[in-house]
Order: sequence, then C-alpha cells, then structure tokens
Amino acid sequence: MLMKLATNQRDISLIGVPLQLGADRAGVELGPHALRTSNIQQRLEYLGHRVHDTGDIHVNRLDPCAPGEKLKYLAEIARVNAELAQRVAAEMRRGHFPLVIGGDHSVAIGTIKGVLQHVNRLGVIWFDAHPDVNTEETTGSGNIHGMSLAVMLGYGHKSLISIGGEQAKINPRNVVIIGARSIDPGERIFLREQGIRVFTMHEIDKYGMRAVMDEAMERVTDGTDGVHLSLDLDGMDPQEAPGVGTPVSGGITYRESHYAMETLYESGALVSAEIVEVNPMLDIGNKTARAAVELAGSVFGERIL
Repeated sequence: MLMKLATNQRDISLIGVPLQLGADRAGVELGPHALRTSNIQQRLEYLGHRVHDTGDIHVNRLDPCAPGEKLKYLAEIARVNAELAQRVAAEMRRGHFPLVIGGDHSVAIGTIKGVLQHVNRLGVIWFDAHPDVNTEETTGSGNIHGMSLAVMLGYGHKSLISIGGEQAKINPRNVVIIGARSIDPGERIFLREQGIRVFTMHEIDKYGMRAVMDEAMERVTDGTDGVHLSLDLDGMDPQEAPGVGTPVSGGITYRESHYAMETLYESGALVSAEIVEVNPMLDIGNKTARAAVELAGSVFGERIL
C-alpha cells in the first residue's frame, strides 16, 4: 500500500505542452493527455498538494519540413518555448511549483528559461538516455529535442538562446546527466569541453543508484538556489517504458528510477520539473504514462510505507 506524506505540501501548476515538432515524430504530442488520463492530478492531490491545471499551450500544425532543413520547425518551437517560459515565470510568481508535461524534450528550453527568471543559480538533473547537447553544427537529424540542454548552456540558435534573455542560462558544473547510453560523437566532445558530469549506465551498474544520486545531489546543490528535474521517460529501460520515440536498450530500472525521484524529494531542493517524451502511439497498454505518473508521485513525496 502506498503512503502519502503530510510534509512539503505545495501549490503545483500543471502546464501541458503538446509539442512533437522537436522530435519530428507523431504521437508525443498526446503525452499531456495520456498523463492527465492516467490521473497525475489526482495522484498529487492525494499526497496533499494543491494542483492547478493551467491547460495546454497551443501548438500550430505545420507541413513537413523541406528536405535538408538544418533545424526543423525552428520558428514554431521557439514561439512555443517563449510562451512556455512566460507561463512558467508567471506561475512561479504566484508561488506555484511549475510541473510541465510534454511533449518532446525541446520543451525543457521554455521550462528552464522561465525558472531562470526567478532562480539565478539553478542546478539541473537531466534524466535521459541522451545528453541532448547537439548543436546546429553537430546534429545529424535536425531535431531540436536533441539540442535542448546545449541551448540552456548558451549554445544554439539565437532564437532559442535569446528566450528569456541570453544571460538566462545554467552553469555546466551544476548539471548532471543520469542514464546516458546513446551519445553522438559531437556530443562527446561538447560534454568533455563543458566538464558536465555524466552518469552513464556503466556508472549506475558499477556504483549503484544510491552512490550516483549522492554525488549528483552534491553537484547540483553546490552554490545553487534550487534544482530542476528534467525527466525524459526514455531514461528508463524500454521494458519499463516502451512508449517513447527514441528507446535505447539497457536503461534504468523501475526501482532505480523511483529511488532517484525519492532522493530528489528528500533533498527539499526541487523548484521545478518537466516530464517528457511519453508517446501513447508507441506505448503498450499505457504502461509508460502510468510509469511517468508513478514517478511523479515519488518526486512529490509518495512512499511505500
């Protein structure tokens, strides 16, 4: 039986972003609906939080990109993320915790840019099979969901890094990537140059999730004013979360994922989060959306006993 805790109660603003243009693959735009119908609001309210569903940000339907377009759907992705940044900043101004539900991982740009309007020194936990630090020069696909973390570090197209001001960016020493196992050649160079701490599946297998999270939390809280969680469901193993657009075998287990989320809650440092890349069209029996909601429960204080 799951237990709710009566501590750390919050006003949570749920913000849907049905964006699939960053992934250029149909289905992920249905993620917000899948999470809502899997009762994410009810689960968080059961834990004692007050949840305010602000609805979805509108995303325009576009024709397919022209062959060879370097950054796919750039203008619309920038517009959506600029609006999202404003929405996140407004909800934080009200004293609410912004919980963004996507949508592809490009929505992290708008979420974090909005948070940075209130939190100058932000630590980031990037829970993902991919580091998402490609740029226009290194991308092989042109899909912006693979560039979102690079943008937040100040590298990328001006229309993206200028959202919320070019000075609104995160420090690489306060970023930790957990679960990486698919890294492009250009990303390897970028990660080394930036000095970003990456816990690949090798480190998780070798040291265990407890040691990983201990070091991760030390890094993201060192000199920061809060921590952001960017939770991409493809960080989990595809057997646990099959409904994602870019699955990679050999991922984080269900219990390892929950331990990581429980550790974040216990830290008391979390100020914002997004849950992304749930694709119901690729899912099996809504398994991935349910897993996402269960992880959200752990992030906000749900415990077994």
